[in-house]
Amino acid sequence: MKLNERSLAFYATCDAPVDNAGFLYKKGGRHATYHRRWFVLRGNMLFYFEDAASREPVGVIILEGCTVELVEAAEEFAFAVRFAGTRARTYVLAAESQAAMEGWVKALSRASFDYLRLVVRELEQQLAAVRGAGSPALPQPQPLSPTLALPSTPALAPPLPRWPSALPPKENGCAVWSTEATLRPGSEPPPPPPRRRASAPHGPLDLAPFARLHECYGQEIRALRGQWLSSRVQP
Repeated sequence: MKLNERSLAFYATCDAPVDNAGFLYKKGGRHATYHRRWFVLRGNMLFYFEDAASREPVGVIILEGCTVELVEAAEEFAFAVRFAGTRARTYVLAAESQAAMEGWVKALSRASFDYLRLVVRELEQQLAAVRGAGSPALPQPQPLSPTLALPSTPALAPPLPRWPSALPPKENGCAVWSTEATLRPGSEPPPPPPRRRASAPHGPLDLAPFARLHECYGQEIRALRGQWLSSRVQP
């Protein structure tokens, strides 16, 4: 497998969240000495650095086709990552505590795509079993007992009439409203003012046709307009 070193270095040190990280003791390949390294697990790749501040990894372990198991070693809390094959290398690592060792063993065992494939297959089998059995029928709603009745909604009371305040005085034919005049409790509202009608020499206009109404009101409008025009002409 050919890997691009620059791409691996960028992936190892990017800002994406990691699956696990911490210090482990790694046994050398040719020597029995252990070196303390900073390990970072991202997906199925286990990177190890000289220390936590390093920007380039020293090496990477591809966690495919491997098994993680506890081993007897000189260091306490040791475990091994074994690969199948006669020439495959076995990586012996040691944690700093029992809890750290258990966390690393669990994370490394679940990092490979083979494990994810098994999980997906198991979920597919469970889904097929649920679909084959069929979903349980939903319970039907029970009718209300005849002795039970929903509480009746109280009738809404009609809104109280809002009486206007005292009639405003008039100045030059225009009403002047004031907030000081209020209606006393218990007093009756004053009667509405009479409607202002135009002068009609021929009697009431309540039942007059529209043409007659237009002519009567139009005479007053024409008279007022003539007065206004004459006042503008006079100096």
